[in-house]
Amino acid sequence: MSRKCFITGKSPKTGNHVSHANNKNKRTWGVNVQKVRILVDGKPKRVYVSTRALKSGKVERV
Repeated sequence: MSRKCFITGKSPKTGNHVSHANNKNKRTWGVNVQKVRILVDGKPKRVYVSTRALKSGKVERV
């Protein structure tokens, strides 16, 4: 399972790490997701949810 938010759909982003000499290397920025139990269709399910979704109240833990 990929580390992707079940609610918001946030997933890792890619870009360049740029050095002082302007050398560029590919890198990824991960997503701050937590594995939590939430109600999905009335049943508890363990899924990855972003911390932004948890703090904003879009989802409630069981």
